[in-house]
Amino acid sequence: MPLRRAPAGPAGPRGCRRPAPHDRGRVNVHDNSEAADDGPDAATASRGRRARLRDAPWWPASVLVFILAAAAGLFAWSYTYAMADPTPHQLPTAVVGSYQEERGRAFLAGLGKALNSSMRTQAYDSREAALEAVEEQRVFAVFELRDDGRNVLLDVSSASGASVAELLEQAAPAVGRAVGVSVTVRDVNPLQDGDPRGLAIFYISLAAVIIGFVGAIQLSVHARALTPLERIAFTAAYALLGGFAVAAAVDWLLGALDLPFTESWLILALTMFASGMTFTMFNTLVGRWAMLPTWGVMVLLGNPSSGGAVSWPLLPSALGVIGRWLPPGASVNAQHTAVYFARHQHAFPFLVLTGWALVSCAVFWTWRHRHPGGRERQPADDMARDSGGA
Repeated sequence: MPLRRAPAGPAGPRGCRRPAPHDRGRVNVHDNSEAADDGPDAATASRGRRARLRDAPWWPASVLVFILAAAAGLFAWSYTYAMADPTPHQLPTAVVGSYQEERGRAFLAGLGKALNSSMRTQAYDSREAALEAVEEQRVFAVFELRDDGRNVLLDVSSASGASVAELLEQAAPAVGRAVGVSVTVRDVNPLQDGDPRGLAIFYISLAAVIIGFVGAIQLSVHARALTPLERIAFTAAYALLGGFAVAAAVDWLLGALDLPFTESWLILALTMFASGMTFTMFNTLVGRWAMLPTWGVMVLLGNPSSGGAVSWPLLPSALGVIGRWLPPGASVNAQHTAVYFARHQHAFPFLVLTGWALVSCAVFWTWRHRHPGGRERQPADDMARDSGGA
């Protein structure tokens, strides 16, 4: 049977065929879609391009390239600024004896000039009282002026600050020769034989700080399913064990320091716990970028200002003040006093470490639902709880 051609619609203007009635709907739909394609909304398209850019696998890598470059520069700058050229800014010392005599005044004035007027002297009635101030870490040296200021006995304390003691040992005899005063230097509180530069305490505190937040990072990567309470418990566990390992390595294995073992161990453990919980707090607040504020507080700012490598009187003034309020500085202060000034331990560094630990735990616990780790409650647990309630 021959096929029959569909009747053509009436001719339109200028002889163009009008669409048949049954074709008009299809043609209109096609025309509408073409109109939509021809005029997309610019703002929507821009948002789409930004979303595709953020979702691209190379986007976070590109951001990290610039962040790591900046971190490298800041790391070098902070340590060089704080420790490359130590300069006295405020150096507390004690004076006893003939410090008001002419030669005594000339010697102290010359020493102050040699140290850029950074030396602050406090007069004491006796040498014993001045040495007690050294033990309490209120002064770094004692100048005892004898024979109307013609002879000076300088008692330095390397344990108080090796860099400060070295500075005074070099400057005082030179000034004495210039003003005609004989200077004798003694070290009344030397460093231990295994740590002649006084850096071991800085190193063990640095180990506690670094391993503290690196451990928290590893928990967030390899033990994401931990509940908040479990995460705090495991942070405390590796802090206790890690602190013990650090103290044992330095004291028992190397013999570099003769530590008051239990006290030093607990200081290291508290430092490690505070550092780990600080990262966990930042991980809760800013997610995957938590390493940035942690690195800034603990490494870029905390370690150079801790007073471990360079005594705080030789640090820039702001760093000398800030460092005592950060975990690295508090750890160095507590450990330093425990090792060399056991009878004069202070509560302040322990309060600083405890404060960082408690605040970090409180922030983490309060906003624990924002932390990227944790695990969902299992349906079986819900059924068991419902059955028990029934």
